Amino acid sequence: MKSKNIKIGSNKSFGIVFFVVFLIIGLWPILNGNEIKIWSIIISLIFLILGINNSKILTPLNKLWFRFGIFLGNFIAPIIMGIIFFFVVTPTGLIMRLLGKDLIKLKKNNDKSYWIEKKNIKSSMRNQF
Repeated sequence: MKSKNIKIGSNKSFGIVFFVVFLIIGLWPILNGNEIKIWSIIISLIFLILGINNSKILTPLNKLWFRFGIFLGNFIAPIIMGIIFFFVVTPTGLIMRLLGKDLIKLKKNNDKSYWIEKKNIKSSMRNQF
């Protein structure tokens, strides 16, 4: 799928996001009583400096990250939608069928028309605005 209508984010926001990510990776061991990961802190500071300066050095990484996101979206979205369908929509339909419900009036009847006449008309739909 082509991503013509989707614009890539700025290098500044990309740098700041990765600063936060590597900072969390570097400081996470503190929660378990371990030492800080210095390599991650250094990388986070590099991303912060490049992000604040809106450096062109981040452009290739930003494009690569953007393409990775598009790839994941094309791959993961159908899987998630399938899971939702088979674990939410299908059981709901089966339960409704077991209970004998016909919410959208799909059962065949002998009437000439499927039009439903309303008995209590509350408005004429004139002068709506």
